Parts: sequence; structure tokens; C-alpha cells
Amino acid sequence: MATVWSVLAAACASAQVISRPVASDAGDARPFAIVDKRQATLSIYAADGSLVGRAPVLLGLTPGDQEPTSARGKDPLALKVNERVTPAGRFEAQPGRNLNGERIVWFDYEANLAIHRLRPAPASQRRPERLASARLEDRRITLGCVVVDPEFFDQVVLPTLGTGKSLVYILPEREPLLAAAAGSNHAAAP
Repeated sequence: MATVWSVLAAACASAQVISRPVASDAGDARPFAIVDKRQATLSIYAADGSLVGRAPVLLGLTPGDQEPTSARGKDPLALKVNERVTPAGRFEAQPGRNLNGERIVWFDYEANLAIHRLRPAPASQRRPERLASARLEDRRITLGCVVVDPEFFDQVVLPTLGTGKSLVYILPEREPLLAAAAGSNHAAAP
């Protein structure tokens, strides 16, 4: 059986980034997800480390590995283009609901960041086409959330991460991966 660390190490090796063990997570019994921003994919793993599923994702409009401090506490719709970043890091995630009652998996509650299904949006944004595109640049459109196909969300994300606490590792796209998956530890909710 794979551990959180062995799966993360393999992901890091394939992403050609620097890595070292996350000792506190090596024996963790929680399911986890790895968002590979360089490939714009989400991989979901059961608590035993077995891969449950992998799918393409939409990511924050602006490339980068750190959430701009100017974005903290802002209404998501008030974010400027440069503030629409999917931050890299290790996140303590948990299921919840957004203001519309939709089921989501929070990975940074304070920043309003979650994994959620593709929602209806203005046709001009072409989100379904962007999600299906092989071009990574096309998958840059969100306010910072990780957005997946509704079927994948319902059949893979919710049954695995939507029943309790989990971990979400978001691999950096620019910086090397260090210690706790390239960033500070973040709690999903207070």
C-alpha cells in the first residue's frame, strides 16, 4: 500500500521538482488529493494511498504559487486579475457547502478556496470547452478554486474527500516543492 508520502514523492518526481518527506503525513489515515498545476490535473487518493481517480481541472486565472496578500478577505467577485491565483501548499481540507448550499471541499476557507464542480457561467467564458482542452493555458479561468467536471466531482471527489477531513497538496508551478508541499499548512475552516 502506498503512503501519502510515497504518492507525493512520485508526483513530485514526475513534475521534476525538489522534494523531501513530510514526516507527519507519512502515516496519515486520511484520503488526500494532489493538484498538479503544471499539468492542470487533480488526483484523488483513498486513505490507503490507492488512486481513486484523476481528471483535468480549471485553475486560477493568474499563474503563481502564493496567494497575493491583497486578496485575503476580499469578496471573490471583487478579486483583481492578478489576485486570481490557486496557491501551492499543503491544506487541511474538509467538506462543506458554499453560500448557495452547493457541496464543495474547502481547502482554504478563509480565502474562499475549494474544490468544486463546474458551474454554469457566462457562455463567453467557455468553461466546459476549456476544461476539455488539451492546452494548459485554456484551463486558467477561475478565481483560485480547483474546478472539475460535475460527474468526476460526484463520483470521485465527494465519496472520497466529501465525508470527512482530508489533505490537499497543491504542487507549485514555479517554485520547487519543499517540506510541506511547498507552503504553509492551511486549515480548511475555523
